[in-house]
Amino acid sequence: MKERKKLSLYLHIPFCASKCHYCDFLSGPDTKENIERYVELLCKEIRIKAEPLKAEEKITDTVFFGGGTPSLLEPGQMIKIMSTLREEFRILPEAEISLELNPGTVCKEKLKTYQQLGINRLSIGLQSANNEELKRLGRIHTYEEFLNTWQEVKRLGFSNINIDLMSSLPGQTLESYRNTLEKIISLKPEHISAYSLIIEEGTNFHNWYGEEGEKTKELPSEETDREMYYLTKTILRENGYERYEISNYSLTTHECRHNIGYWTGKPYLGMGLGASSYRNQERFQNEGRMKEYEDKILLGKDPIMERIPLELTERMQEFMFLGLRRMKGISEKDFSTEFGISLEQVYGDKLRALESQQLLAYDQGRWYLTERGIDVSNRVFVEF
Repeated sequence: MKERKKLSLYLHIPFCASKCHYCDFLSGPDTKENIERYVELLCKEIRIKAEPLKAEEKITDTVFFGGGTPSLLEPGQMIKIMSTLREEFRILPEAEISLELNPGTVCKEKLKTYQQLGINRLSIGLQSANNEELKRLGRIHTYEEFLNTWQEVKRLGFSNINIDLMSSLPGQTLESYRNTLEKIISLKPEHISAYSLIIEEGTNFHNWYGEEGEKTKELPSEETDREMYYLTKTILRENGYERYEISNYSLTTHECRHNIGYWTGKPYLGMGLGASSYRNQERFQNEGRMKEYEDKILLGKDPIMERIPLELTERMQEFMFLGLRRMKGISEKDFSTEFGISLEQVYGDKLRALESQQLLAYDQGRWYLTERGIDVSNRVFVEF
């Protein structure tokens, strides 16, 4: 009999001081009154989501506050949410509890509240150490303000911190990106997430830098983008950061357990506007419009907008393309335990074809991306 997987919880806080030019997340600025109202609705949703679960289904080992900018919430609002979570779910003492924050949005009082609430992992959205690049992104902070936040966080004793970085930014050069990497490595954060900019529809950047945008020439060339990509993995590896997923690097034992859950088919409940969940072989998503979200909660209903049951084939596909994002790849044993059929029977031909193209490799019961496979990972994933 398969061991029951522990639950992960995601809390979406859809508020920002201002909208960044590249961001297509469900987020934006709002009034203090609306933020307070949202916190009340979120606490009600936590109770609604927990109510039908059995005691053993409420055992939780990761919690993640994402957004938006969760650090915009006042200490009292965070206390209210965490207290509700602890009342309704059994959050284990060793749980990883993460919170995203932006430089300049936290103070000593907020950080001390996080510690008191058991929040033990912080993710700081820096993106670049170059102030001109930050300005082009629409970030509200400078690198100096980031350093002030960093120093305060370290002074208070937080010891599991991620820093988000972005490459291929408008006006960015290989040298300015190298400078960002070197500055951040000198701080020795436990975790670094490094992403290449993607121009998303519905953003200011899409208007400016999309196919018909007038400023497209300001973006680094494809060749420079690849150089930045190789520079990231080289410099981070030389400084002790292990790449454990396509865009994520960490010092030993500091991988993000919450995100690993997404890539390994772990059940999770998403709460808040537009939040997604995965449980009992079904994906479901909350209402993305505030009025519909609020109306359902005030009626005591789960604010789910859409449910998508996953067929066996779809679950197998997700096991493959999500699992292969990790550098350790996928296990034949885990596949057969999960689905009651061997990996060879389902995907043997595809795996060997990708191996012959030197995109996948096999070792001791595991399939994983080669260096070449990582470079064209989407091409591999689409095979599944």
